[in-house]
Amino acid sequence: MKKLFGGINLTWKKLIIFAVLAGIYTAVMALLPITADTSFRDIAIYFEWWVLFGIIIIMNSKSPLDSALKCFVFFLISQPLIYLIQVPFSSMGWRLFGYYKYWFMWTLACFPMGFVGYYIKKKNILSLLILLPIFGLLAYLGLGYFTSVMESFPHHLLSCIFCFALILVIIFNVFDKIKLRIISIIIVILGVAGYYIYNNGINAEYEVYRTLDQYNFDGEINITYFAGTEDGDAEIVSQKDPVSIKLRCRKNGKYEFTITDSADNGYNFEYHYDEKEKSVILKNIDK
Repeated sequence: MKKLFGGINLTWKKLIIFAVLAGIYTAVMALLPITADTSFRDIAIYFEWWVLFGIIIIMNSKSPLDSALKCFVFFLISQPLIYLIQVPFSSMGWRLFGYYKYWFMWTLACFPMGFVGYYIKKKNILSLLILLPIFGLLAYLGLGYFTSVMESFPHHLLSCIFCFALILVIIFNVFDKIKLRIISIIIVILGVAGYYIYNNGINAEYEVYRTLDQYNFDGEINITYFAGTEDGDAEIVSQKDPVSIKLRCRKNGKYEFTITDSADNGYNFEYHYDEKEKSVILKNIDK
């Protein structure tokens, strides 16, 4: 494990091969029907594995500029490759690249993040400060997966475990001093506990993921209308087969939203938290 965090001679050739393999694997996971709504497809939708890849690149770079360039090139190769491989198998064809713009923005951000991230190799308090947003992101994703596990066990169980395990892996492989390891773990525990307590009060917040594989959407889809009685949100997280959406709601809230596809077909939905079922119920309300 230590070799991954500073023991690799990461040449440009190795980096390019790494990027190509990551892109191919991710595309395959996005294409295989058996991976739908499982931890294996999460790499094609969410950030946790890409955080690990970024940390590995940073820890094996030789300078801040080397780190920035390698992080940028890694994502510049891997992300469009994921879409390119899927084009022949998708009903959207080349239009699938319309969703690459989201990842392209993150690719651009990789340059400054890789530059700043290089300083985690100092293994001091500055390193901890740089890593705190990463820990926060991983904990947030882990808690989201935990909700999904509770909703539909064992879906996303591996992703939930991976997010929290990755936090510990980073802490124990970046920091050599026990003091910094303990401080890091305490901060993460307090952050997770605080977030959990805050969102499980009188009107708890829930965040769940649902697939819409039973609908034959024509091309690109967008959420064109949303309304609710409490804080909530609906977000399309995957346009690939099956379509995946993230729903956020309050315990006492009721929500409606409309999905519109490229042919201007509208699909109306409503969802709410059902106390009896202990689950977020989503249903189509078209007549």
